[in-house]
Amino acid sequence: MTNQLLPKPVSASRIQLAQMMQPEHANTQGNVHGGWIMKLVDEAGALAATRHAGHRTVTVAMDQMVFRHPIHIGDLVILNAQVTYAGRTSMEVEVRVTAENPLTGERRETNTAYLVYVAIDEQGRPTPVPPLLTETPEEEARMRAAQERQQRRLQQKQEMEK
Repeated sequence: MTNQLLPKPVSASRIQLAQMMQPEHANTQGNVHGGWIMKLVDEAGALAATRHAGHRTVTVAMDQMVFRHPIHIGDLVILNAQVTYAGRTSMEVEVRVTAENPLTGERRETNTAYLVYVAIDEQGRPTPVPPLLTETPEEEARMRAAQERQQRRLQQKQEMEK
């Protein structure tokens, strides 16, 4: 007898994190270190993946991350994450990063990242995740794009293993 997992909507995985950038997050010019942002991106992504899977998750891949705008000391960094694709045990999560000047309310999207997580059981082995249920045309389009990215990742993995 198979344990059929019920689909979960994208909305069930959505998470938003916000953090004020402090001097310890930045270099001497007042620009926040990219590595600090990457850490926050991974935390937001892992939370979204965990919500979807209902299990602990581990990061297995991150697509490139391009910073379009600097993030400064005093900016409020807002991370919005959601699952965009669910395979058998893996999920892709989109994380959008926005920097806000809390004094003026001015916002700028600094980057978007796509990360892949695998759900794991209590023994640390991959475990199945629920299918992803899209509810809007935008979510459907994101899922199709995510499936294409996943196919490219799998092709790259096969080429690297040769």
